[in-house]
Amino acid sequence: MAERTMNRPPARPATAAPRGEGMARSREFVSGLVSEMRRVTWPSRQEWVSATVLTVILVVAVGLFTSGCDWIFTQLFVLLRGGAV
Repeated sequence: MAERTMNRPPARPATAAPRGEGMARSREFVSGLVSEMRRVTWPSRQEWVSATVLTVILVVAVGLFTSGCDWIFTQLFVLLRGGAV
């Protein structure tokens, strides 16, 4: 069989950034990060608490639903098998 070859661009040699450029880029990144964080609309404590309570309630509800389905299917298979699990 003929061997397939992939058209890959040639690998670029690893070059280090000039001294100081990395720090400038890091400062620019942190500056942009702080700027974006100031623009974020943070939830109030009441919104945060209600979202947390809703999440906990939904997790418990899904857990109970899953447990109920598991129990129902277990009973169904026990009946179909005609004996204990």
